[in-house]
Amino acid sequence: MKKITGTMLALVVLLAVGKPKIAAAQDKPMGNMPPKVLTIFREFTKPGKVGSPHEKTESAFVRANMEAKWPTHYLAVEAITGKSRALFLTGYDSFAAWEKDQLAIRKNITLTAALDRAWAADGELLSETDSTALMFREEYSLRPAVDIPHMRYFEISLYQVRHGHDKDWDDIVKMVIAAYEKIPDAHWATYAVVYGLQSNTYVVFTPLKSAEEIDKGFAQGKDFVAAMGEEGMKKLAELSAAAIESSQTNLFAFNPRMSYPSEDWIKADPEFWKPKTAPAHEAAKKPAEKQDHSR
Repeated sequence: MKKITGTMLALVVLLAVGKPKIAAAQDKPMGNMPPKVLTIFREFTKPGKVGSPHEKTESAFVRANMEAKWPTHYLAVEAITGKSRALFLTGYDSFAAWEKDQLAIRKNITLTAALDRAWAADGELLSETDSTALMFREEYSLRPAVDIPHMRYFEISLYQVRHGHDKDWDDIVKMVIAAYEKIPDAHWATYAVVYGLQSNTYVVFTPLKSAEEIDKGFAQGKDFVAAMGEEGMKKLAELSAAAIESSQTNLFAFNPRMSYPSEDWIKADPEFWKPKTAPAHEAAKKPAEKQDHSR
């Protein structure tokens, strides 16, 4: 595959308080629970290198996996807010499954060589990379089984919980889930950081079909406040102030050209997951056409 890859809750709390080479995990059928282990590889692109230049170098990783018929897959998302970066997310059933995948890649000399070449070109566009490994926390999630192949965005929130305040964090999430269980369509998946970020960090993924759902999420804030009640909101604010060191939320868009999706995902929405590319002879014309019409 490529490399180690790897909210409604975010809105709630904000309201309350004011390439190592690794293949993606076992494929998860649509609507299944999120993977138990999630790896995220982040690539921070240099100015002017996002978009087509990065898609071009990433296509080499996708091609290498396709030619190797590698059985594992990964999802690429790009930042709409925050620093310019791409995230490559991979899910596994366990850390042992992750290790097994790495060892298999190392034994595949042809695939390893292709990935090395792809890395050499891709690295020229990047200013920094890092990786994180997370574990799914079902008890902190709400209706996490969703139809990911038809989603287009992730809201990704990071919460740094103060040491010694685990019980407060647990109470916060339980209160939020209890209120949002009364609100249809609210859903998110929560992961705890195991490696790569500060301890006591939680990452919350909220998949979205369109930006319209962001507007809907803000509108649902009134329903949440009503479900919590005045005393509940007061307690939530106090707990959040005591337990949460910092938080941030950013929006990411799925990029099918940089992803290596499974056949199930492609069949579910081929127009999105298998976008058409211009024929080689047409692509060759574009630089000349652009030059003819330039100043």
